This record gives sequence, structure tokens and C-alpha cells, in this order.
Amino acid sequence: MTKTTFAELGVSSAVCVALAKNGIHEPFDVQALVIREAIDGSDLLVRSPTGSGKTLAFGLPVIERLTTLPRARVPRALVLAPTRELAVQITTELTAPAQAAGLKIACCYGGTPLPRQAAQAARADLVVATPGRLNDLIDRRLVKMTGIEILVLDEADRMLDMGFAPQVDRIVKTMPSERQTLLLSATLEGQVAELAQRLTRDPVQLRLGTEPVVEGVEHRFAVTVGDARLAMLVDELTTEPGLVLVFTRTKHGADRLATRLGRHGMDAVAMHGDLSQSARERALGRIRKGHCRVLVATDVAARGIDLAGVALVVNYDPPNDQSDYTHRVGRTARAGRTGQALTMLEPGDAPKISRMAVSLGLEAEWAATGLPVGQAKVVYASKRRNGQFSRRPAPAGSSSQKSHTSDRGRVKRGSRPN
Repeated sequence: MTKTTFAELGVSSAVCVALAKNGIHEPFDVQALVIREAIDGSDLLVRSPTGSGKTLAFGLPVIERLTTLPRARVPRALVLAPTRELAVQITTELTAPAQAAGLKIACCYGGTPLPRQAAQAARADLVVATPGRLNDLIDRRLVKMTGIEILVLDEADRMLDMGFAPQVDRIVKTMPSERQTLLLSATLEGQVAELAQRLTRDPVQLRLGTEPVVEGVEHRFAVTVGDARLAMLVDELTTEPGLVLVFTRTKHGADRLATRLGRHGMDAVAMHGDLSQSARERALGRIRKGHCRVLVATDVAARGIDLAGVALVVNYDPPNDQSDYTHRVGRTARAGRTGQALTMLEPGDAPKISRMAVSLGLEAEWAATGLPVGQAKVVYASKRRNGQFSRRPAPAGSSSQKSHTSDRGRVKRGSRPN
């Protein structure tokens, strides 16, 4: 069966040539789903997982539409992203096609000098920005949003999770109500649905796939206690020769784990919100140049990191919810590749994580741990009996021994990605 081409979707020949020079010849599923609808000018709500190719899905129609709209001395399109890393990634990916169409693109984010970004944004056709920095530019009257005809909110769910809703609302109030709005998110329910109702008019809903869990990933769950968790991680890193992304819950945890891995001869770098932009870029540079293959990051810091070929994602600290799991695991198996995801948890985390696994359709993967679904493990009761705390039995299949389980929750190993 012949695949649809970018040209057939309405992408101009000049932009198609620019894509081909970067090795992009055929659209991914989300691009084939979105581009034509967006070029037609419809408001869109797009549910698409991380790593599916959604940047070009919204970026190419924005570029094509800007070439048909009247020129102006103010920005005409805006892409909002929750983190500076994602903003930089989007800008990098859209620069070549934008230049091929004769358009200027600017990127605005915190942690870098403001005057240069302001000058670039003021004369750009397309601005990619984080909400905080853009509001700063607007408040200082350095950038005007009065000419915006296309608004894109990428990873809207994460933007709301990070508390940016008031910032987004402030930005939207400064732009015309008559505009096209594209909203992309891993989920279109709850707060995202409320945001979409405020910002869009009769939107077309497009959903890629029926399951929220990332495809092409071998999912594993392993119950550990105490220092056995670090021992298991070292074992995984010794076995896996490729690029590994490890998630921790806190900034301190990321720094501490990177240091502990170094003591075990594993070169690792930490990434979190306390790092300056230059420090982040140096850390990513070491990874991309092959000088280091283990990145330890918090959820917020990892948003938008564009690392090609992540072979393994390790949830050293388990995710808070299903959305965090999907976004973490979405760092691997990108653009049609395969990958692995290992979630480490202590017995007390098992009820919550087991329910999350089931909701994602990972019943078989959870069953490999030997633990039941949703059964709590209580070690000590909260009431005293005869002046002493009473010990309650642990659920069947669990162990209090301080070593990682011999059955590490593997469902299949298969071949590893290159």
C-alpha cells in the first residue's frame, strides 16, 4: 500500500525539499492525521503521545498557512511549550522548513539574556515560547501578540500540571479572538478539556491510537527494598550498552543518584530545574557526543529533551500517576523505534503502581512480579495492643528481605535497540 506524501497533504515543494535534506521523506501517522485538517484552518484538539512526530504535525501547517496570510511587522503565529528544552527542540525542528518558506522563527525561554530574545521575537513570523518568558516580554512591551492568527499549545496537559493555566490565559487575552487554535496533549480529558473549551471554537478532535501507553516498549516492573534498588540499576546499566534515561522524584535525588552511580564506575549526569541553561546544554552535549550515556533527570527537567535513540527508561522513583508514566516512557521507542522501560518500586508502592499498570493494559507485565493487583502491604498497624505496635502479615508473594527480587518482572527480553 502506497503511503501518503507530504505534498499530497498540502506541503509546498520548497518545504518538502527541506524535509528531504534532513532525511524526512514520509509523514508519520500523526502528521498524516493532522496536517491537512490544520492547513484547512480548523481548530484542532489532538491526542498524541510523546515521540509520535507531533512537532511537524502542527509545525508544517503553521508554516504553510503563514505563507498565505498577509505579512505583518509583528509575530503571526505562536507555539507555547511547557519547558525551555521543548521550546528549543520545536524551534530546531521547524527552523529548516520555516527558512525554506521564507519565514523567520524565534525561541523565547527563561534562563538566558532577555534583550536578544526580545529583538528576535519582535521581528519573527513564528514565535516558540514558554509561558513565563513570553509574559515577561509582553509586560515589558517588547513583543506584541496583536497579530497572532495561529496559536499552538503543545503538551497542554503538562503545561496545566506545571501550573501555567493563569499564564496561558494572560497571554491569550493579548491576542485576537479570531484565530486558529491547535491544542496537542497526551490526554483530552479533565483540565485539558476545560482549557480547550475556553480557547477553541468548534474544534475537530483527532486521536492517534486507542491506548495511552507508548507502543514499541517492553515494560517491566520490579519490587526492590533498600539498597537493592541501586544494585539493580547498576546491573541494568552494565547490561544495557545504549543510552539510558533515569527518572527520580526530586532534584536532590537526581544529584545524589548521579554521584552514587559515579562511585560504581558509571558516568552519569544529572538534569533538574536548579541547573542554569548553560549547564543543561553542557550536560546534554556530553550525552549527544557520546561522552556519557546515562542521564538522571526529574520529570519537569526531562520535558522536551530531544535525545535520539534512548534504549532504556528507568523509573528509579515510580511515577506519580498514569500521565507521568506515559510521558517518561515516551522518551524511548520514538519515531517507530523500540525500547525498554523498567519501573522500580518498593512494596508499599505496589497497590498504586499495579492499578496504574492495569489501567494502561499492562496486566501481564505486572503479573510477572508475582504480586496481586491493588493489594496493600501494611507492615505495622496504627493501633497499640498491650502497649506494643502489632505487626500485620504482608500479602502473599512479597518479601521483606533486603535484596532485589530474583524474578525481575521480565515478560520478554527480545532484541535490544541499536
